[in-house]
Amino acid sequence: MSLLSARRLAKSYGEVAVFADVDLDLDAGEIVALLGESGSGKSTLLNCLAGLDEADAGTITLVGQDLRALDDEARSALRRRELGFIFQAFHLLPHLNVADNVALPLRLLGQRDDGRVREMLAAVELASLAARMPRQLSGGQLQRVAIARALVHRPRLVLADEPTGNLDPRHAGEVLALLRRCTQEAGAACLLVTHSERAAEAAHRRLRLDATGLRLQ
Repeated sequence: MSLLSARRLAKSYGEVAVFADVDLDLDAGEIVALLGESGSGKSTLLNCLAGLDEADAGTITLVGQDLRALDDEARSALRRRELGFIFQAFHLLPHLNVADNVALPLRLLGQRDDGRVREMLAAVELASLAARMPRQLSGGQLQRVAIARALVHRPRLVLADEPTGNLDPRHAGEVLALLRRCTQEAGAACLLVTHSERAAEAAHRRLRLDATGLRLQ
């Protein structure tokens, strides 16, 4: 069974169609690269798949549950438990230090840390910055904190919006390796929005989005 299945998804803003007839399946252990021109709706699609935005039509099944049939509370609980979202804008909490930002998904789930935060910070080479506040970090460091936070609770689905966009080539390669390792170890799936050919090469499949839907590339 696919961890994520979408059928005939469509989204418009007024008279402008963003995408239509999107069919997508993500299976455990695979990374899928989502490519497309700027403005083609890649981020909007991620938001719809996560239940953060509402598609105009179609169905989304996440870990066996019909996402669009759930109320807001149930949708949030499912997202908190099963989903890791890496945002382009990071969305770190400015009043929490690095370690507490990364630990937030565990605390929301009522789970103990047991060294997991330290492990994830070491994986993105930020263990020495655990006590720093977000305002004290560079853009690349903020990106890596956001990635550690998205993966700390071992989600079954990772939606990553340009996760290497602010990173130098070395750190980008390490993040891609981390995404691959975490998806394989957790039996998870990852949908990776990227403009980077190097990042796309790390995926098992490459899909391209335009207004008419998704197609293999």
